[in-house]
Amino acid sequence: MKRYKPSTEQTMKRFYNTLSEKDRRRYAGIEALKLGHGGITYISQLLGCDRNTVAQGIEEVTGLPADSQPENRVRQAGGGRKPIEVTHPDIDEKFLTVLKHHTAGDPMDETVRWTNLTHQEIAEKLAEEHQIRVSQPVIGELLKKHHYRRRKAQKNEP
Repeated sequence: MKRYKPSTEQTMKRFYNTLSEKDRRRYAGIEALKLGHGGITYISQLLGCDRNTVAQGIEEVTGLPADSQPENRVRQAGGGRKPIEVTHPDIDEKFLTVLKHHTAGDPMDETVRWTNLTHQEIAEKLAEEHQIRVSQPVIGELLKKHHYRRRKAQKNEP
């Protein structure tokens, strides 16, 4: 197998580092195809990526249709964590039962409600009582959704 000159290797590494994840994979695959036998190992060592990544790039490049169009997405749709409302559709009812005995409000304004529990305490009670584990930012979103406000001491000017 023929190796590239050191200057060409440096240029390839610099270019490789500017590409997106999918483009890196495909570039490594093309370079390995050009080299033939031993190309996957050489390119994976040169570019610092896994052999399986190079092999997957080869599969993607050889499987492209002749009239392929550029894609806007780098990763497949549907990835990532699902919203809490999807994983636990009854989260609102359970959240409100946790707050039921810890809620206060303004007698003059029915829309103003607050709780004496911290976000961490609410998350712990949800985990204990209903086996639902949520983060503190999710608790903040639920409080906002159900129109809870933060109660803070106010100074009265004399």
